[in-house]
Parts: sequence; structure tokens; C-alpha cells
Amino acid sequence: MTDDPIRRFLRARGVSAHVVEAGLDGLVTSWERLGAQVEAGYPLTIDDYLNDLDVRQIIEVVLSTMPTCHGRLLDRLRAADNRMRAATVPAGRCVWGDGDSPSLTERRNWWYFLIPRNPGQHLAADLARAEFGGVSSTFD
Repeated sequence: MTDDPIRRFLRARGVSAHVVEAGLDGLVTSWERLGAQVEAGYPLTIDDYLNDLDVRQIIEVVLSTMPTCHGRLLDRLRAADNRMRAATVPAGRCVWGDGDSPSLTERRNWWYFLIPRNPGQHLAADLARAEFGGVSSTFD
């Protein structure tokens, strides 16, 4: 494993070893995969979805703290962000819950304020229990 500044930063932040090993490129790849999953109908639960959204938050922290990457990686991130936005709808509130994360804002942390346009069966049920309106499942 290469010990670049981003990996050192991730390690210091206490992220899991597999995330540190993958580095920023791996985080962007994970975000790209999530966009594809969300487009297809996210098959997992709300807890899994929240963990997957945390990938984008980690990317944001890295970029705001260590803005040394650019070029192709940022192009991939922009494309993945656009894909995610196209595959989601506004949640109406932060998916982490009311008041749980007052530092999260829709402008700065937009990924936490979106839900899949076509959630899978498990996520649709979780979103309905959490009273996110207008949720439909591709499995209904």
C-alpha cells in the first residue's frame, strides 16, 4: 500500500483499513458504484444506504482538507455526482434524521438530503417507516 498524504489523512481520521488502502481513487470508485446501484433500484436497507452516503462525505472532507487532487479524479467525481442526482429525489429533510447532524446542510452535504427515485424493497420499507413521503419501490 502506498502511504501518500491522503491515506495518512484517512488513517488519522479513523476510517476503516480497506478505505485507507483504497485511497481517494477507491472512494470515488465506491461513489460511482453507488450511483449505478441507486439507478438500478437500491437493494439494501436504510442503514446500508447511510453508510454508502458516508463515502461521499469522506470524499468531501478529504477534498476540503487536502485539495491537492484534480483532473481526471475530479471529472469522475463530478460525473458520479451528476449520476447520483439524476437517480434520486429530494428527501425533504436530512436522511440522518432531524437534529442528529446539525452541521449537515442541504447546500453543503446535498447527498444526505436525497433518496433513490426507485428504492428497492428493503429501502422503500425503511423510508416509509421513517416517514419519507412519496416513496415507491420498483418491487411494488
